[in-house]
Amino acid sequence: MRVLDPSEWDRWFGALELAFGGVPEEPEERELWRDLTECDRSLGVWEGERPVATAGAFSFRMTVPGGAAVPTAGVTMVSVASTHRRRGILTSMMRRQLDDVRERGEPLAVLTASEPVIYGRFGYGAASWAHRAVIDTTRVRLDLPAGVDGVVLRPVPLAESSAAYEELYARLVPRRPGMTVRPAGWERQPVLDPPGARGGSSPRQCVLAERDGELVGYASYSVKPDWGWAGPDGSVTVRELMGLDPVAEAALWRFLCSVDLTAKVRIDSRPVDDGWRHLVSDVRRCEPVLREVLFARPVEVGAALAARTYRAPVDVVLDVSDAFCPWNEGRWRLSGDAKGAVCERTSDAPELALSVRELGAAYLGGTALSSLAAAGRVTELRDGALAEASLAFGSDAAPWLPHGF
Repeated sequence: MRVLDPSEWDRWFGALELAFGGVPEEPEERELWRDLTECDRSLGVWEGERPVATAGAFSFRMTVPGGAAVPTAGVTMVSVASTHRRRGILTSMMRRQLDDVRERGEPLAVLTASEPVIYGRFGYGAASWAHRAVIDTTRVRLDLPAGVDGVVLRPVPLAESSAAYEELYARLVPRRPGMTVRPAGWERQPVLDPPGARGGSSPRQCVLAERDGELVGYASYSVKPDWGWAGPDGSVTVRELMGLDPVAEAALWRFLCSVDLTAKVRIDSRPVDDGWRHLVSDVRRCEPVLREVLFARPVEVGAALAARTYRAPVDVVLDVSDAFCPWNEGRWRLSGDAKGAVCERTSDAPELALSVRELGAAYLGGTALSSLAAAGRVTELRDGALAEASLAFGSDAAPWLPHGF
């Protein structure tokens, strides 16, 4: 195992592609990931000249409840060749990676998982969720708020939309846990649209939403034409949609649900508290499906819990188990409220017992401690402690990750 040398990137990334089925990325995607890869944070396991395992991390800052942007390792590009399974390679990479994250002073690590069953044993818990849905626009109508007609939509070429997207994204980051501050270079991701990855859909199209000449929203989408005996049956796939207020978002949804020659709007990932579910006349006909998106892990329990604020006053002693990162093991007193928090080691009697995985799942406010306790994964040791802590760990805005990494 060694840190990736930039000259080895092509072979290293090729091993990743092979582990994920062997279909090469489109050239534009490959170029982007090459430029974004932080080689000093990337690991490769080599057998002679052949890479057999990969892992990397991006240096993010992620919004946590309260609005702070906390240094966070975005774990990525993890793979082990099918010929080298069950040899402890993944465990060795996770061990070295988390040690490195700790040395860098990042209290959190997050990832998106192709197979979520893998990462629980390394302390990652499902911390944010999203809805996927298909709106049948032939049978579903929208109940729009007042003011929508005051929002003007303006189409722009994809290449010219980047500045607007980044402006809106930056304004929304502090509002929602799980969103990451976008480092330099990441502005290329929303405008990446390789023809080979479209699956029969149109090139990505964009509209800006403006009110009184000011930018208030943005949407990008693609259209897949289709025809049946009864006429047009195309679909719109929403790629990005952001608005600074509910009226701007509603104006964008109205537009997407009325694109000519289409009968469906496909939503790949929206926050679980998103307003679209309350705009539609019949949510059942939208067939929403819930899925976990972001997995989180406190790397330094004390620093992570002190970095966020709490929905209600809390003073609780947590008995944390963490076999993979034993420096987190033991009792921690968390005291905090909406203004700030302190989390320090204590010898006081424990009041809640849980593993670091459950702490990660609850960290962003998207998974309730009470729900985890109902599954037997959090144990209440003092009457009332669970209700107090579960309320405090909640978030007014559901956590959401709007882009992959």
